[in-house]
Amino acid sequence: MNEGIYTTDHGPIHYWYNTECFGADAPIQLVFLPGLTADHRLFDLQIRHFEGRFPVFVWDAPGHAVSWPFDLSFSLRDKAVWLDEILREIGFDHPVIIGQSMGGYLGQMYAQIFPDKLRGFVSIDSAPLQRRYMTGIEIWLLKRMEPVYRHYPWKTLLRQGTEGVATTEYGRELMLEFMMTYDGDQERYARLAGSGYRMLAEAVEENLPYEIKCPAMLICGSEDHAGSCIRYNKAWHKVSGIPIHWIEGAGHNSNTDRPDEINSLIDSFLTAI
Repeated sequence: MNEGIYTTDHGPIHYWYNTECFGADAPIQLVFLPGLTADHRLFDLQIRHFEGRFPVFVWDAPGHAVSWPFDLSFSLRDKAVWLDEILREIGFDHPVIIGQSMGGYLGQMYAQIFPDKLRGFVSIDSAPLQRRYMTGIEIWLLKRMEPVYRHYPWKTLLRQGTEGVATTEYGRELMLEFMMTYDGDQERYARLAGSGYRMLAEAVEENLPYEIKCPAMLICGSEDHAGSCIRYNKAWHKVSGIPIHWIEGAGHNSNTDRPDEINSLIDSFLTAI
């Protein structure tokens, strides 16, 4: 994987990609977008599976891990624009976005801004951005999460943050590694999480269509207890008709709990588009 750095007026964004075997004309380009407080390592087992078969891209999202220092006063729309600018630089002009949690929200914003670019969309343990799915109290709470993370005991956050998103030893150990990036700087972790939830709430409040016009697939762990993810995905599938796959025994980071199953589903999806 080649590492690149894209400089914005808010700070640097680090990303990794491999296009050497294909160039810019490859019919399928895979863009992996990790969730909030996770980093590019979330998709290690997907990159290992798909690299060499397709052009691949993954990043440390703005403010995350090595994409720091970063001014966190940006929107989900800003994030999508930066993503598109990076993808254009490396020749990704019709990506398949595979987004986990916050990465799935970003994929929907990308689809809203660049509807004709997206070749495919895979949501992993994410949820719809449309206003109809979220209650007023849920939006209110999302805007007020930073103080919660700032004052919560750090050891408790570590335990709940790892045990709450994965059901396997690999998935939990990996999430612990992500969180230990912020060990000794809980203020940074709280600001990062708080700003992420805030931009999510603001994107929902924009009340845009967020229509997915390309082939799409929903994936959700049967043991995903992060917020109301299971409820959201049931409703998303019912209203939109987008096919959904429930990953038995997997948590919120289902691609780390059941990587072979997720990779197989993505393979089948790519074959069909």
